[in-house]
Amino acid sequence: MAKVNRAQSTTPPDGGWGWMIVAGCFLVTICTRAVTRCISIFFVEFQTYFAQDYAQTAWTHSIVDCMTMLCGLGFALCYSPAIAMVGKYFSRRKALAYGIAMSGSGIGTFILAPVVQFLIEQFSWRGALLILGGFVLHLCVCGALMRPITLKEDRTTPEQKHICRTEKRDFQQASPCSTLTKEWGQARLCCSLQQEYSFLLMSDFVVLAISVLFMAYGCSPLFVYLVPYALSVGVSHQQAAFLMSILGVIDIVGNVTFGWLTDRRCLKKYQYVCYLFAVGLDGLCYLCLPMLQSLPLLVPFSCTFGYFDGAYVTLIPVVTAEIVGTTSLSSALGVVYFLHAVPYLVSPPIAGWLVDMTGSYTAAFLLCGFSMIFSSVLLGFARLVKKMKKPQLQFPAKESDPKLQLWANGLVADSVASELDQKDESVAMAVPGYNPT
Repeated sequence: MAKVNRAQSTTPPDGGWGWMIVAGCFLVTICTRAVTRCISIFFVEFQTYFAQDYAQTAWTHSIVDCMTMLCGLGFALCYSPAIAMVGKYFSRRKALAYGIAMSGSGIGTFILAPVVQFLIEQFSWRGALLILGGFVLHLCVCGALMRPITLKEDRTTPEQKHICRTEKRDFQQASPCSTLTKEWGQARLCCSLQQEYSFLLMSDFVVLAISVLFMAYGCSPLFVYLVPYALSVGVSHQQAAFLMSILGVIDIVGNVTFGWLTDRRCLKKYQYVCYLFAVGLDGLCYLCLPMLQSLPLLVPFSCTFGYFDGAYVTLIPVVTAEIVGTTSLSSALGVVYFLHAVPYLVSPPIAGWLVDMTGSYTAAFLLCGFSMIFSSVLLGFARLVKKMKKPQLQFPAKESDPKLQLWANGLVADSVASELDQKDESVAMAVPGYNPT
C-alpha cells in the first residue's frame, strides 16, 4: 500500500492546495449549514401534519442545529474540521479565505430554499427530506480534498522526539498490567489534554465563549420563524421562501466582501471591532423586525440581516485564532461551535413558547435582538478594559524624564567602558615586555 505523505510547510502557503481546501469547506457549508437553514421551510408542514404548537414544532429545527454544532454528532465531524483546515492553509489572506468558504451557507440557502419548497409541493415533506439526505452524501467527496499539512509550530523539536522515544521505550519495557504503567498512561493523557486545551484558562477566551452563547441564542430563531412570520403577515408561500433565498444570497456578499475588506491593511488591525459591529447590527435588525409587516419591508430586512450575518460568521474563526493562535485553533473552534449547540437547542423552543403565550412574534424577536446586542457589548467592554490596563503597566516608564533617562544611560555606558579599559590594561600588564609609554 502506498504511503501517504503529509504536506510539509514551514508557514501557511496562502494559496496552492489551500484553495482546494477552501472549495471543500465551501461544499461542506452548503451540505451542512444551508440544509439546516432550509429546515425552517418544513416548519409549517410539520406543524400542520403533527398538529402541534410553535414551541413543540420548533424542537425539530433545534435538534438538527444542535447536532450540527456538537462535536462528534451530526454534521460536526465534517463542519468543524473543514473550517479548522482553512486556518491551517492561510495566514495573510485568512479572512478572505474564510469568507469564500463560509459563503457556501448563503449560496446553498439561496438555491435550496425554492428547490425545497418545490420538492415539498411535488413529493411531500417526506420525499423532500429523502432527496436532501441523498444530496448530503456528497460530504464524502469533500472529505477527500482535506490534505493534512504540518506547520512550523506543529513540528516537534529533536529534544521532544528524543523524550517521546525514551518514554515509549520505558512504557514498552514496563509490565502492561502494573499499576505504575496505568498511572503513567493516565498522567500522560491528562498532560496532553491540559496542553491541548490550555486556552480554556485564558480570560479572553472565556469572555469570547460567554459572548458566543448570547450571540448563538439570538441568531438561530430567525431561520426558524422568518417563513412562519412572513406567512402570518399575509405573504404567500413562494414569497416567504423567496425571503430565505434573499437572506442566503446576501449572506454570500457579506461573507466575501467583509472578509476581503477586513484583510485590507487599514482594517486588518480592527477585525475584532468589525466582528462586534456586525453582531450588534444584526441585533438592531431584530429589534426592527416586529414593525415590518409586508413583503416590501421584509426584503430590505433580509438583505441587511443576511449581510451582517455573513460578515460576523466569517470573522468567528479569525477572532478565535487571534486569541488562541493557530496551533490550538482546531480545538478552540470545536469548543466555540460546541457552545453554539446549547443556545441552538433551546432558543427556537423558547421563542415558540413566547409566540404561543403572547400570540405575537414581538417578544421573541426582541429577546433575540437584545441577546445579540449584549454579546457585542460584552466583548467590546472586555477589550476596552484590557486596553485600559496596558497604559497603567507602562505608566512608570513613561513618567520618567527623557533627559534623566539619557543621563542615566550615559552613566551606564561610561561605567561599562571604564571597566573594559581596566580589564584590557590588566591583561596587557600581564604580557611580558609591556611598556605603558
